[in-house]
Amino acid sequence: MQNKVILITGGTGSLGKALTSHILTNYPNVKKLIILSRDEQKQFQMMQEFPENKFPQIRFFLGDVRDSQRLVRAFEGVDIVIHAAAMKHVHLAEYNPDECIKTNIGGAQNVIHAALQTNVSKVVALSTDKACAPINLYGATKLTSDKLFVAANNIKGVNPIKFSVVRYGNVMGSNGSVIPFFLKKRESGVLPITNPEMTRFNISLQGGVDMVMHAIEFAWGGEIFIPKIPSYRIIDLASAVAPNCKQKVVGIRPGEKIHEEMITSSDSFYTYDLGKYYTILPTVPNFKIKDFMDSFSAIKVTEGFSYNSGTNTEWETTESLRNLIKEHVDSNFE
Repeated sequence: MQNKVILITGGTGSLGKALTSHILTNYPNVKKLIILSRDEQKQFQMMQEFPENKFPQIRFFLGDVRDSQRLVRAFEGVDIVIHAAAMKHVHLAEYNPDECIKTNIGGAQNVIHAALQTNVSKVVALSTDKACAPINLYGATKLTSDKLFVAANNIKGVNPIKFSVVRYGNVMGSNGSVIPFFLKKRESGVLPITNPEMTRFNISLQGGVDMVMHAIEFAWGGEIFIPKIPSYRIIDLASAVAPNCKQKVVGIRPGEKIHEEMITSSDSFYTYDLGKYYTILPTVPNFKIKDFMDSFSAIKVTEGFSYNSGTNTEWETTESLRNLIKEHVDSNFE
């Protein structure tokens, strides 16, 4: 990271801001950090949080990943691209499919093409558990995006660029996620529960940042990195946020799953255990699998292995969720 130029698409989002803080704190000698997003109001607000007189490395660049020419201009002189821009709300994607496809698939293609046309050396794209065996449009677009970034390693020719993907579950406290929603709804005395059997994977913002940094440092190109993280039951989360509130079952929203997956049994043929993370390697890698296994002490998972939030072996409790909310979401949480 030292003396590198880094660009974050969707950089004004929750993870973008967490990455910005992490990079500026831990890599003060970064040459330049460019925040690219299409929302001028969010950029204005982020400028107040990261003023240029205190952080002279930071730059703000208005642009949309749908605009390929703008991306080529933005990527000039950039070493590392972190692609975090996406439409991510499942139910909104169901009702606005064209918009979701333009951003999540067309945007991914534009990022790849712009990176190949410039001197970018590494691209890390953010994915989601909903891209695994998708049943909704959002998940299908992110699966397509993942496939595009993995395949980009085979169309780059002699270009030494490396494309990789990080996939994880619900980011605790991110914009539009369930915890801030529950925190706001508890004032009403009733928390809406979509389905009492529902489970989700849970990762902190810092956990998401750590995965991106891992991919930047260690990716060989084409990997989908997946963290080993706990699950929680939605009713336990509701009890953690508001133990005195009534829980009202309202039914699942369009495109929602009861449980999420991050690795299917079909993925198991290409999945390796790296210790802290799993990785799904490309079906046609441009490196030797044995060399990869030797370098990372990687162990191939058993055939038929799957990683599902409902059958996970590690679980958050109501008490642990309360502690995590206080630590990662709201320090004044009671």
